[in-house]
Amino acid sequence: MDLFETFFNVPVFIRTFPLLMSGLVVTLQIGATSIVAGLVLGLCLSLVRMYGSPWIRVPAAIYIDIFRSIPLLVLLIVVYYALPFVGIRLSPFLSATLALTLVSGAYTAEIFRAGIQAIPVGQFEASRALGLSYKDMMVDVVLPQAIKIVIPPLTNNCINVMKDTALASVVAMPDLLKQATQAQALAANPTPLIGAAIIYLAFLWPLVALVSRFENRLGRRSA
Repeated sequence: MDLFETFFNVPVFIRTFPLLMSGLVVTLQIGATSIVAGLVLGLCLSLVRMYGSPWIRVPAAIYIDIFRSIPLLVLLIVVYYALPFVGIRLSPFLSATLALTLVSGAYTAEIFRAGIQAIPVGQFEASRALGLSYKDMMVDVVLPQAIKIVIPPLTNNCINVMKDTALASVVAMPDLLKQATQAQALAANPTPLIGAAIIYLAFLWPLVALVSRFENRLGRRSA
């Protein structure tokens, strides 16, 4: 068997393509849910860490440091295989989404914190001078400016979350990688794995290009 017949077998790819597409749908569901939940969690954590009372600020900082340090694969195994021993049994989808959200939220919190701290102090002082409440100051003044700053790193984090969904296969989640592995076993040919890699590239490459475009645009504005 030559290289193309082994790794780029068109009949095998066509035959397993529907299985790969079903896995892609699951991957997108896990990724989208984890990204949205991670954004909300990260924003809340960053605000608590920066402006909360000391008794809640310290636990938030500890949470961020721990979940930025723990490997996602280890967390997935703990959530799916260890929690049932304490009476908490989650489905593969919830286990994968929870683990991704906990890790993504920690990284997102630091991204938001850096963005908020990049806002000039004068913006906060002007808001207080105008008599704006903390809520109005954050919603109308601070966060709109911070969002522009954090878009590139947030997009990078979203790309990492989408790539990390491949680890969901360890908890028997029928994502793209899991389906490609099963298709490879059924076809006795590695072409489905190559097909999965091409599919990952097809929907992640535009996001990478988008990040580069944002970074270039922000660089021109700051120059």
